[in-house]
Amino acid sequence: MRIGELSRRTGVSPRALRYYEEQGLLTPARRPSGYREFEERDVATVRRIQILLSAGLGTSAIAEIVPCVDDPDVVLVGKCPELLDGIARERDRITATIEELTAARDILDSLVGRPLEVAPRSPAASRGPGSGPPARTRSTRRRPAPPR
Repeated sequence: MRIGELSRRTGVSPRALRYYEEQGLLTPARRPSGYREFEERDVATVRRIQILLSAGLGTSAIAEIVPCVDDPDVVLVGKCPELLDGIARERDRITATIEELTAARDILDSLVGRPLEVAPRSPAASRGPGSGPPARTRSTRRRPAPPR
C-alpha cells in the first residue's frame, strides 16, 4: 500500500509517516518509481508507534522497541530483555507524573464550588479609580513580520 492509504488507515499524516521512516521506525520498500510501498503489518506498527509516543517515549527509544515486537497483540517479547530496565524507568516516570497531575486535580476539585480567596487590594486601589499609577496594558498594535 502507498503512503496515502497507510495514512487513511492509521489516521497519521503522510508527513509523520515519512518522519517515522527517517527515524528508522518504518522501513517501506521502494517501487521503481520511487514510491514507498508499505505492508499490512505496517498498520499495526504505526498504531504501536502512536501508543508509545503518547506514553511519552521518544522516537529513539521507540526505534529500539519496534524490532522487538513480533506479534501485533504483544508489545514486547523476550528477545530484547536489555530494554526492560529502561521501559520500567519510563513507566515509573509516567506513574510519578500521573500522581502529580492527580494531586493538582484534587486541589482544583477542592476549589470548585467555593470562591477563590482574593489577594488584599493595595491602598491605592482601595482609594478608587485614578488614584494610583495607570494600569499597564498590552499594546494591541501588531508588529511587522520579520523579512523572509
